[in-house]
Amino acid sequence: MADRNPMEPTISLNEAAERLGVHYMTAYRYVRTGRLDARKVGGTWQVPVAAIEHFGAVAEDAGTHSIDRGHRLEQRLLASDEVGAWDIVESALTSGLDAREVHLEVISPALVSIGERWSRGEISIADEHRATAVVTRILARLGPRFTRPGRRRGTVVLGAPAMDHHSLPSAMAADLLRERGFDVIDLGANTPAESFLDAARSSDAVFAIGVAITTTDNQTSVRSLLNTLNLEGDLPVVVGGNAQFDAAELRRWGASVVSDSVESMLEAFEAILAERASERSAASGS
Repeated sequence: MADRNPMEPTISLNEAAERLGVHYMTAYRYVRTGRLDARKVGGTWQVPVAAIEHFGAVAEDAGTHSIDRGHRLEQRLLASDEVGAWDIVESALTSGLDAREVHLEVISPALVSIGERWSRGEISIADEHRATAVVTRILARLGPRFTRPGRRRGTVVLGAPAMDHHSLPSAMAADLLRERGFDVIDLGANTPAESFLDAARSSDAVFAIGVAITTTDNQTSVRSLLNTLNLEGDLPVVVGGNAQFDAAELRRWGASVVSDSVESMLEAFEAILAERASERSAASGS
């Protein structure tokens, strides 16, 4: 680190975070990764005012290219370049995005684009499989960042129906639920109805089931799964995913909630848990 003028005006890291409009820990990460100039004085970080101005100018310039992260990740995934893919993810993290934002703003757009290109015949199924393999390892590295300390709030069972061979949607949903303090039993792709039921009955902490549907040509399996969960299980079933199904039809088959976005999926589980807690409170008071 270069020598500084001792008369150069500085501010605390807390003040620097406020000026940059980020959380203190994000500003601290900028310092630790060398993106923001700072030094310790008497046990506290001091940031030169000039460094804040420089950082803002660089960030503004970089912001014009931020939309390319998903596209650049897509290219690395299709090239089966795990090192390059992780570099893009790590760069997003050090630029201030948290793990959740990386999921939603970088990885998810890349996967959606790859899926659309495959459906148009622009890439092969082998290309898609290579990309999936790399993303699976990327998610494994990101996973610990979603761990939330403290008491667990309940358990959700997730999976895809039989004949649906995509495991990434439930894996990403599992991370986002863990971030909110839930435990998750992720059954992955191509899961028989019996496996959903076995997992649901494995613990009294299980309060809901989530089904990720990614293909529209799997109607028979989806209907069979939802009918079985509705008739043989006693837990609410939240259905989501990129596949285009009629929401009313999914409800007729047995879905309790049909979500059309990540946020609505998360809020559905929150609402189910709140309703369960309310019913328990009413029962204990009667």
